[in-house]
Amino acid sequence: MASVLSYESLVHAVAGAVGSMTAMTVFFPLDTARLRLQVDEKRKSKTTHMVLLEIIKEEGLLAPYRGWFPVISSLCCSNFVYFYTFNSLKAVWVKGQHSTTAKDLVVGFVAGVVNVLLTTPLWVVNTRLKLQGAKFRNEDIVPTNYNGIIDAFHQIIRDEGILALWNGTFPSLLLVFNPAIQFMFYEGLKRQLLKKRMKLSSVDVFIIGAIAKAIATTVTYPLQTVQSILRFGHHRLNPENRTLGSLRNILYLLHQRVSCRYGETFRPPEGIAVSLLYHHYKSLLSEMPSENCSHFNQKEKHS
Repeated sequence: MASVLSYESLVHAVAGAVGSMTAMTVFFPLDTARLRLQVDEKRKSKTTHMVLLEIIKEEGLLAPYRGWFPVISSLCCSNFVYFYTFNSLKAVWVKGQHSTTAKDLVVGFVAGVVNVLLTTPLWVVNTRLKLQGAKFRNEDIVPTNYNGIIDAFHQIIRDEGILALWNGTFPSLLLVFNPAIQFMFYEGLKRQLLKKRMKLSSVDVFIIGAIAKAIATTVTYPLQTVQSILRFGHHRLNPENRTLGSLRNILYLLHQRVSCRYGETFRPPEGIAVSLLYHHYKSLLSEMPSENCSHFNQKEKHS
């Protein structure tokens, strides 16, 4: 219990939250472009800067930063929960022993499940607020009209039921393998580098973080697209069955939105290039605070 409530776990949680908030703020327009391409499959802009230029031209200069506050609030809570749970479980399980890749994977998975169950309502609300006012190409998308975070919670519960706040939970639970895969590769690469040197430089952290995140993003991207659509929850997908989170509809979305079509030239899913670019640059800022805190804590222990 002392390991779970330790100062070191708290420092890692705060550092992870601050690092992710900073990265999201800096690269928020890339995340806006990614979300638009995932939800609105009829938007066919070829490059990231073309997507952003279209958004600015149609919706205004500040449109790429629409929904910044609810997203940052959700991200802060989500990363605090994830990093706190991850480092607490790791401290309890390892207990001074050498960690292994398998243990990192299990701890990352459990931390991801806890994070999903606690913070999905925040992500459902911020996804809808971020897409509010967007000019969609797809006519099957129903616009939203919320007056802030509290009003969004109120309207969703009133019109769709409280369980609607957990839309997309099933693909989100599957997506816990994303951070689990990321941390598995990240920790494995870090251990290999630490065998050759005393500590990692900022460049080392950036490189292994980017590699780990790129692998995790590529593997799980189809489910990320389905997750975004279900959280938004305003597609006229199935008039007879409004339960967008059903397995049948998830498979339908996977087939319609991200599967390769037989007989056509292979095309990557819309938005994957933007997503890889976004996560690549985000890794530069997300991992460094946590690693620097690790070095600081080690220094404090020996001072």
